[in-house]
Amino acid sequence: MWDHKSSTDPIAELKALPTPVLLHIAKLLNVPMKGMTAVIALLDEGATVPFIARYRKEVTGNLDEVQIRDIQEKLEYFRELEDRRETVLASIEEQGKLTPELKAKILATLEKTELEDLYLPYKPKRRTKASIARDKGLEPLALFLWNQSDPTPLSEIAAQFGVPPEEALEGARHIVSEMVSEKAEFRKALRAMMMTDGRVTCRAIEGVADPEGKFKMYADYTEPASKIPSHRMLAIRRGAKEGILTFEIELEKLQPLGYLNTQVIRQPGEWVPHLQEAIEDAYDRLLNPSIQTEVRLELKDRSDEEAIKVFRENLENLLLSPPAGRMTVLALDPGIRTGCKIAVVDDTGKFLENSVIYPFEPKNDTAGSMKTLASLIARHNVQAIAIGNGTASRESATFIQDFLRNANLTSIFSVTVSESGASVYSASEMARQEFPDLDLTIRGAISIARRLQDPLAELVKVDPKSIGVGQYQHDVDQRRLKQSLEATVESCVNRVGVDLNTASWALLRYVAGITERTAVKIMEYRNEHGRFRSRMDLMAVPGFGPKTFEQAAGFLRIRDGENPLDITAVHPEAYPVVRKIAESLGATIDDLIRKPELIEKVKLEGFATETIGMYTLGDIREELRKPGRDPRDKFVAPKWREDVREIADLKPGMTLEGVVTNVTRFGAFVDVGVHNDGLVHISELSSRFVKDAAEVVKVGQIVKVQVISADPKSKRIALSMKALDERKPAPKPKAEPPKQTMEDKLAQLQNKFGARLRK
Repeated sequence: MWDHKSSTDPIAELKALPTPVLLHIAKLLNVPMKGMTAVIALLDEGATVPFIARYRKEVTGNLDEVQIRDIQEKLEYFRELEDRRETVLASIEEQGKLTPELKAKILATLEKTELEDLYLPYKPKRRTKASIARDKGLEPLALFLWNQSDPTPLSEIAAQFGVPPEEALEGARHIVSEMVSEKAEFRKALRAMMMTDGRVTCRAIEGVADPEGKFKMYADYTEPASKIPSHRMLAIRRGAKEGILTFEIELEKLQPLGYLNTQVIRQPGEWVPHLQEAIEDAYDRLLNPSIQTEVRLELKDRSDEEAIKVFRENLENLLLSPPAGRMTVLALDPGIRTGCKIAVVDDTGKFLENSVIYPFEPKNDTAGSMKTLASLIARHNVQAIAIGNGTASRESATFIQDFLRNANLTSIFSVTVSESGASVYSASEMARQEFPDLDLTIRGAISIARRLQDPLAELVKVDPKSIGVGQYQHDVDQRRLKQSLEATVESCVNRVGVDLNTASWALLRYVAGITERTAVKIMEYRNEHGRFRSRMDLMAVPGFGPKTFEQAAGFLRIRDGENPLDITAVHPEAYPVVRKIAESLGATIDDLIRKPELIEKVKLEGFATETIGMYTLGDIREELRKPGRDPRDKFVAPKWREDVREIADLKPGMTLEGVVTNVTRFGAFVDVGVHNDGLVHISELSSRFVKDAAEVVKVGQIVKVQVISADPKSKRIALSMKALDERKPAPKPKAEPPKQTMEDKLAQLQNKFGARLRK
């Protein structure tokens, strides 16, 4: 483990990044240099982000998980930049063109784009108009035009190159054009100009059909590049990818030409018209297409980042949805012609039995269906019924409620559960390994049951992209999306903690420090030796070494184990400190767990050590106050209106309860129990101004909404939360303007005319 006390100069040890770069990152992220370098050292040693955030607060100065992930991201970017910088310097030096000034510029740059701009003139390239002109020996003529200092008549100079003067001047202009286009500062200025003042202009491609009308609003559309939101940029890019739209970044040509002319033309003379022509050619032929491509990519990167951020936030909220807890659940995967598939799982999620019922057309076997349900409930002591939210979910929910009422089983609650991604899981290799003899539909029903018990434990089995809480996820950078979503899953799993004796390997693999292979080994060991009695038992698992134990142990929980602290998030390395706290009270650790009030009597300062300081001691106190607590909210089931089952039942002004299924930058989608989600546009979220929908709602939240409109044909539902916002300010009575005295009028006139006179 990295010992922060033994290193006198952590910066000196981080050879991969020079000190100016480290200072730049610290300033960029607004984090202390000492904490940041400690994080980098820990990451380089293989420590995970959740472990550093939770158990190395003293070393990092209490940097949180978001800050640590930001450091990790910047570290990757700047290490890539350093590698590229070395390649660029070596290439230019090999050409014998590396001047001290150029080297200083390359070493000073902190942006990949700027580095590429500096390298552009020295980058090996295919034959161009300028290179052909250079081959003809016309570079001196180009430099004559560029330098603007030689008084020799231009005609005399142009006649010296063995080709007609006009041909010589044309070649020289091509060289000047390339010089202009490869000047790093020009490219940087034009890129900024296009980002600031350019407009994304989009048009429908003539003669190409848009069958679903998805891109209708973009058929003739323009918006400033600096302001276009992520979802619109991604929609335009998708339209272009599908061959329905074309778009470009338009910039008034006079603006860049004006800038370039003032930068290049320094003296009056015969060269001016040639330079002007070369500048215009440089912009039209070289700079504009190149900068356009760069800006389009920059807009895509910005849109990707925003879309991934929204996806990540939604996924986090979904994964941290309140669990119903340990109970026997009967899950019903609704169906009409093919019947409703049923699966029963016990309170640990173990599959018990399955069946199929046909309460709807064409069989309408209501009596038989109720008999099957009653038998399953009695045989397995079912406590809850989970109903998938697919086709016929409302009809199924009504049927179940009628059954529970008629059978006098009102102690059993039923709830609709999102089945997004359940079909993906049921067809996966993981599901086949878990239930090789079961049909796909039964596997899906089992997944629905387990989602009610613990959404996090079940959703980790599904590719996050298939869960259905993102937007344009197939249009963004897939590598970045995968990394971000996996980091989100890892963060959620470690925040909640994992029961070592019930967790699947799919859940265990996300615990800090545990690989997929190690997760499988833990499962195999558990199957062979029975439940774990202590965290220390993990050391007997093949391949589970001290480093893995250090990273993972604090996030694994053991109920009713040998050590009462194993149910908490207190790390085993801190157990001796907890023991001393208990001894100071004349109590045992078990007493501390059973009587949380005891910890309030302790002055923690006296228990600080060289490695465990007040941050960690504060965390220990919080854990002992609520040992084994689940950080997720308490489970509450939404209540659907019984008179609303399909879009046609929705009427303007109707008030409903619903569940937020997706949050985007332009609003939130809400399930009100009619198969299709309704949209609460961002303008309808609150009576106050809302810049970002995530400020008001989150995925999984139960909300009250009012119907604005519902169209069964287009399946579009418009909802409002603002209409029900109790905080809506009452209109203020109009105050009568105060009566002006003659002195007031005189003062106003003096101010008015006095100001004009001062101007």
